[in-house]
Amino acid sequence: MQQNDDPTAESRKRDHIELALKSQVSKGALDPRFSYEPLLAGHPPQNSWPPFEFFGKKMKAPLWVSSMTGGTEWAKTINHNLARACGEFGLGMGLGSCRSLLFSDEYLADFDVRHLLGDQPLFANLGVAQIEQLLEKNEIPAVEELIKKLQADGLIIHVNPLQEAMQPEGDRFKNPPIETIKHFLEKVDFPVVVKEVGQGMGYESLKALFQLPLAAIDFAASGGTNFALLELLRSEHQKLKTFEPLAFVGHSAEEMVQMCNQLVAELGDKTQCPKIIISGGIKTFLDGYYLIEKCNLLAVYGQASGFLHYARGDYEDLQNYIATQIQGLELARAFLKVL
Repeated sequence: MQQNDDPTAESRKRDHIELALKSQVSKGALDPRFSYEPLLAGHPPQNSWPPFEFFGKKMKAPLWVSSMTGGTEWAKTINHNLARACGEFGLGMGLGSCRSLLFSDEYLADFDVRHLLGDQPLFANLGVAQIEQLLEKNEIPAVEELIKKLQADGLIIHVNPLQEAMQPEGDRFKNPPIETIKHFLEKVDFPVVVKEVGQGMGYESLKALFQLPLAAIDFAASGGTNFALLELLRSEHQKLKTFEPLAFVGHSAEEMVQMCNQLVAELGDKTQCPKIIISGGIKTFLDGYYLIEKCNLLAVYGQASGFLHYARGDYEDLQNYIATQIQGLELARAFLKVL
């Protein structure tokens, strides 16, 4: 190509000279999780991630919008923007806590997003404390009605004993959550996902969950928003000072992937849960790509705060954010080998 065929050449070369020193990356800053293989693929076309089935629905990229907001003045804007984006980009979505909808439709408009989402996966969300109470009162039909009016594909149960213990208004569990979940699964015939809320789960808890007929396990690992710490920050100083060490107990998403791989190998045919939503502390598309590639089960990765930052404003901001995340995933798939 002749020089005059490229009108940007002069300015581009000038930029290269001016930015060369700023563009140096030290050896210590290199990402050790990947081998960079620049010779083995061409640039991936837009929207080239292979579609796959998740919860019986077609997803176009392995991103999951993690449950994040319930009854606030922002809820409608956030949920509607996120659902619109999931419909456009072929993603899955978990709603924030739907507790307020169990016996009232006052806030239904905040959560009514199926018409925006299209046929993408959509899951409602309740705490295990509410499930325990509903079982005790024989009110499980209220959950079935919730799923029906939201046109959801199933329910996420969030398990949060430390958050409830630190929350001044928190509920107290009468029974071990695993027993509540088992009892609930016997009563319903829709898909159920179990998640933590920001500290993850250890080996024994994961082992118990893998042996239940769950649709998926959502990590909500340590590294993202820690709801036990969040509640402590709402509390009086002495409580914060006393209980703050509990906020630093938990498991990272990478540690949980390793535990899941180990458990699937150990349990063999006893493994009933076939899918994972890897969430908690995933800051970039490279974090997500690395973890889903390391996981031996079908996995997507979830984000909350990353999406939330862009979901409160103009839809175009969220749209651009997700488009670049997917482009990053496509580049990673083309040129990076996970070590």
